[in-house]
Amino acid sequence: MLDIAEELNRWVGQGRDFAVATVVAAVGSAPRPPGAALAVDTDGTAVGSVSGGCVEGAVYELCEQALRDGDVVLQRFGYSDEDAFAVGLTCGGVIDVLVTPVRAADPARPVLAAALTGAARGEAVAVARIVGGPAELTRRALTLRPDGSYEGGFGDRPELDRTVAAEAGALLDAGRTGTLEIGERDARRGAPLTVLVESSVPPPRMIVFGAIDFAAALVRVGKFLGHHVTVCDARPVFATRARFPEADEIVVEWPHTYLERTSVDARTVLCVLTHDAKFDVPLLKLALRLPVAYVGAMGSRRTHLDRTARLREVGVTDRELARLRSPIGLDLGARTPEETALSIAAEIVANRRGGSGTSLTGAHTPIHHDDPGVPEPSWCDGFSGERPA
Repeated sequence: MLDIAEELNRWVGQGRDFAVATVVAAVGSAPRPPGAALAVDTDGTAVGSVSGGCVEGAVYELCEQALRDGDVVLQRFGYSDEDAFAVGLTCGGVIDVLVTPVRAADPARPVLAAALTGAARGEAVAVARIVGGPAELTRRALTLRPDGSYEGGFGDRPELDRTVAAEAGALLDAGRTGTLEIGERDARRGAPLTVLVESSVPPPRMIVFGAIDFAAALVRVGKFLGHHVTVCDARPVFATRARFPEADEIVVEWPHTYLERTSVDARTVLCVLTHDAKFDVPLLKLALRLPVAYVGAMGSRRTHLDRTARLREVGVTDRELARLRSPIGLDLGARTPEETALSIAAEIVANRRGGSGTSLTGAHTPIHHDDPGVPEPSWCDGFSGERPA
């Protein structure tokens, strides 16, 4: 739901009633991840997507039904070998979709509205909803902030509210969307309660050191992938807005000095394109000791060997050096700045998702490496839905 927060926030501001369908779980080659959403208002206007087109029509109808009867519905969509033209995912995956009405009188509306407002502003926020369980729980929600404060909740269940907020905090800190099992058991189903937690956090940072032509191409690709991109170079004649119009920030400062004072986290990627020892060595010495997602450095193999030797001389350990991606990028045979930027971006994505970087043709590996491959969850019990064949 928070992936379409900007549009839904406008709908709330306009007083529109709507229903939102959210992917709760995805197994196999499902086209959209958990958290992907499609919403439909009372005029029939639709925004978002849960499957890239495979089951949108059926989900649209479920949203219309939810607006009419006010019921929360969990529906499973899978592939049918008997009839490939039936409603389902032709890619062979399975998704579970939670459909929730968000009408003026619904108890979850003000809570969801607070989450949508925060996400639309670019703030870190999470929203938690019970998946399955008693109707009085599934119709409610809890909105959580990074400082641990929350609003809303699950009726007269303060202990459950505190537990959900505490458990959801870890997902919000990591900027992840997923499900949690809460120890409190649902007496009706004899199973722990399962909570969908959707997180919305500011874009991950990409810091590009070295204001060169390759950096300009990498800035464009980084923005395309959803990063907040900063270009840093000590030379004011090169680090200019005219050369990097798409960058979010341009910093004229020695790279290691800037890295010392700026904030980074576990999603930050650092791309060192300076390939000059006076910049590289102090910068990489610091970068390889920071808890960031990726550190890559440009240069030939000869430059890499020289750089590695210099880093060892200043105390960088073999364990720290093992984090360095150098020469930067995947082997695409890239020559132009745009091709090189693509190879760097591909390595960043492979590093994040656990991919090998090899061709999928002829390979016998999963396409989606972060697919947990979990069996059908118990929290589907009690809901109508299409089961996978």
